[in-house]
Amino acid sequence: MEKGYRFSFGPWNIHTGADPFGPPVREEFSFDEKLDIAVKLRFDAIQFHDDDIVDVNLSASEIEKKVKEIKKKLDDRNLAAEFVAPRIWEYPLTVDGTFTSNNPEARKYAIERTKKAIDIANLIGTKNLVLWPAREGSYNREAKDAKIAIDRFVDYLNKVLEYDKNIRILGEMKPNEPMDASYCPTTGHFLALASMTIAPERVGVLIETAHAILAGLEPSDEMGFALSFGKLWGIHLNDQNGLKYDQDRTFGVVNPKRALSQVYLLEKYGYGKNGEYVGLDVKVLRTQKKEVSYKHLQYSKEIFLALVELVRSLDENKLEQLRNAQDYEEIDYYITMKLLGGKNV
Repeated sequence: MEKGYRFSFGPWNIHTGADPFGPPVREEFSFDEKLDIAVKLRFDAIQFHDDDIVDVNLSASEIEKKVKEIKKKLDDRNLAAEFVAPRIWEYPLTVDGTFTSNNPEARKYAIERTKKAIDIANLIGTKNLVLWPAREGSYNREAKDAKIAIDRFVDYLNKVLEYDKNIRILGEMKPNEPMDASYCPTTGHFLALASMTIAPERVGVLIETAHAILAGLEPSDEMGFALSFGKLWGIHLNDQNGLKYDQDRTFGVVNPKRALSQVYLLEKYGYGKNGEYVGLDVKVLRTQKKEVSYKHLQYSKEIFLALVELVRSLDENKLEQLRNAQDYEEIDYYITMKLLGGKNV
């Protein structure tokens, strides 16, 4: 642990640089090389989609064998698996969504694929199942019945909770992309759904910086909301330049003050002390050469740790006095000068 925190990233965070408008611009690192990069950068865990670990179309015995091989690779490097997420949105049957789809075959597929992901999670050694409801929304209001969609959402969660009495569901909400509009766009929406499940104590959230910004919200406010419910079980830190596509920039490079506010909340309320990871979900810039296409991970972590030091240097008594005086201009100045390395604060 560095400064009391453990760090994770997913293998998709080191990639070939392909985007919707262009082909790959560099060769792929192998899976083993990505694990070695994690060790080199002193990360503690790897985030996984189910098919990052194994071809989910294999037989149960073949899946078990392959997952055990991957777990050994992790164990040999002293790396843990933070979570497994079923990649249920990349399948021809699920173009209209999965568990909220109008197609009953798609809803059936969502359940069966998720159960398989839970089996993989148990084999790889994690009880965390991250759910990104990527296509659970609509392109126009008349396409689906919004009430029925929410009922189906809760039914899906209940089936997952029933299947494994130890699994925890971490909802990762996003207001749009790839769908035009999500039925469950924010942390508050998902926690409201969680309250209707058969085991709300096993349903929490993973909050991503960019997803909150895309909803027009402050990430630290979303984190504070989840912390007040005791439901902040995971984070994906990154940065975002406005209300554009999901950019996943290096943490803190666009808006250092916004990054500081997130670290402040996490540090103040003991995030990580119950085993939670500081997860990064940052994309390599398309211009990077292969040999340096992990700097975004290295620098996100370094910026986070630098902000931890800055937060710990803040004069809380001074801040509280300024809050009581409602002198928010002075708070802005104090925090900004701290970020700029001012000597008189």
